[in-house]
Amino acid sequence: MVTDPIADFLTRIRNAQMAGHRLVEIPASNLKKRITEILYNQGYILKYKFEEDSKQGLIKIALKYDLQSKLPAIRSLERVSRPGLRQYAKPAEIKRVINGLGIAILSTSKGVMTDKQAKSENVGGEVLCYIS
Repeated sequence: MVTDPIADFLTRIRNAQMAGHRLVEIPASNLKKRITEILYNQGYILKYKFEEDSKQGLIKIALKYDLQSKLPAIRSLERVSRPGLRQYAKPAEIKRVINGLGIAILSTSKGVMTDKQAKSENVGGEVLCYIS
């Protein structure tokens, strides 16, 4: 049993990139699916696929690497809010990641979204992670 599924999600991606894997499989949940869609829309992953099985389903993520230097597109994945210490932010308090070059993913009352979307819709929420 995993006590923090979002940290497990981020760690699987981080470990796959460090090992140079092209594909990573992660057990699915609705929150993880939404985070995967955000990563794809922001250009951090190449593509993704949701597969159903007899249990909870799988998310298959094709990781994105630079062609010349073979460095991963995601430089860092940092979990902010965790089960032991939740981190919430109002729209004005949402920090910019690397001066706007990275993204923060928030769980708001209007769904899971990036920091820029949350500021434009003027909603705050739980800061799940920082990605750059």
